[in-house]
Amino acid sequence: MNVMIDIQDLHKSFGDNHVLRGMNLQVMEGKTTVIIGASGSGKSVLMKHMIGLLRPDSGKVIVDGLDTTTLSERELSKIREKFGMVFQGAALFDSMSVGDNVAFPLREHRHLREKEIQEIVAEKLALFDLIGVERIFPAELSGGMRKRVGLARAVVLEPRIILFDEPTTGLDPITTESVDDLIVSAKQRLGVTSVVISHDIASSLRVGDHVAMIHEGVIVDQGTPNDLRNSQHPYVQRFLSTWFAK
Repeated sequence: MNVMIDIQDLHKSFGDNHVLRGMNLQVMEGKTTVIIGASGSGKSVLMKHMIGLLRPDSGKVIVDGLDTTTLSERELSKIREKFGMVFQGAALFDSMSVGDNVAFPLREHRHLREKEIQEIVAEKLALFDLIGVERIFPAELSGGMRKRVGLARAVVLEPRIILFDEPTTGLDPITTESVDDLIVSAKQRLGVTSVVISHDIASSLRVGDHVAMIHEGVIVDQGTPNDLRNSQHPYVQRFLSTWFAK
């Protein structure tokens, strides 16, 4: 099994705020890695380093064998094509139809005829049980459907890695479960490598093949969901106890 993203001794500060303090993590190809931790623990900063939106103070970010910390902005833009992103709340363009939302990356990055674009959009929507919704607008969709449209848009350029930024924040339990199923199904149907940023313990343990816990800028424990459940690390035990107490 190949390492798709290799984070090595990553450090990042913003003024006196030391956010990443020697982060080490390997994301395996074809698996779902969940990065979990409290708000402000550095999860989003780590994700921005993975996609090259931030440069580290020191350390390495190796994506598919390439050390992105040494690349030019132009070279980084090519690396970013390996990524699809599912934003918190789906982040769809409300003024565009579902079809135009999903087509947007194709129109920005590919030189295709309109007929080809429409065929690809229909194919990606159908992957997530969204047939015949191209002319509907995001405001007419449920929260779960918006997430599915967001995922269809994220995979329209056929990326190798999908990043999910807090995918279940603000969702009710039933919609949360459907989003979890969506993440699992994307891995199974498309064979993609997924990275999920979350503070939702139940969701993380459901979808993750590998779960890594961040605290104070480092990963304090990681392993399978079962490994985390049985962790002896005091912070992990305290974090999980808030969930078990419910």
